[in-house]
Amino acid sequence: MRINIATLFPEMCETVVNTSIIGRAKAAGKIDVQVFNIRDYTENKHRNVDDTPYGGGHGMVMQTQPVYDCCKAIEAECSSKPFVIFTTAAGRVFDQQLAIELSKKENITIVCGHYEGIDERVIEEIADMEVSIGDFVLTGGELPALVITDAVCRMCEGVLKSSEGFMEESHYNGLLEHAQYTRPYEWKGRKVPDVLLSGHEKNIKEYRFNDSLQRTKVKRPDLYEKYIEHNPLPQKKAKKK
Repeated sequence: MRINIATLFPEMCETVVNTSIIGRAKAAGKIDVQVFNIRDYTENKHRNVDDTPYGGGHGMVMQTQPVYDCCKAIEAECSSKPFVIFTTAAGRVFDQQLAIELSKKENITIVCGHYEGIDERVIEEIADMEVSIGDFVLTGGELPALVITDAVCRMCEGVLKSSEGFMEESHYNGLLEHAQYTRPYEWKGRKVPDVLLSGHEKNIKEYRFNDSLQRTKVKRPDLYEKYIEHNPLPQKKAKKK
């Protein structure tokens, strides 16, 4: 798949998308992530991309023309029309399920807002979806775009060594991931659970599922209730007297 990031701060995004797992997958041709500078599509010599808001108020608003032209230039490079996402506070809250949905698309363009936001008319004209990464305010849309890119790319074939790399992680199946341990066996009086040293695959799998279930129940009861609603636990049979 190909992900395009339209931003006023390309250097901020390029550093991340060319690093670690995403950077290696990109270099290997498993995914394609391109960063575009919205300023390159301005029509004035000063490369202005913003202006004062109609109706008054503090701050500046990104103009329609540079954003629109940037997205159309990206579309011209893609093999199919990209699914266009604007990172806004009004958007659908990003989660693992949405990451999975987006990973099935061939081309995605993520537009990063800045200042007081983007002129609403260009969002209405070209956005397929607005996405938020949480109920808080950031300086710009670059961090949300990078969060979305990282989470989506991890779901793409060949990015991780195997599908187990993400299938056992938190949120993929609705639960938090089980606790992880490594050497030494004992640290400050705390020992690694013996079952993990047993080599018994079935027992280890069962232990990790139960640990995942319990951690979710304690740390994220909201997720636990949702999981139980769709995956009722088997009832223990009463012992005969």
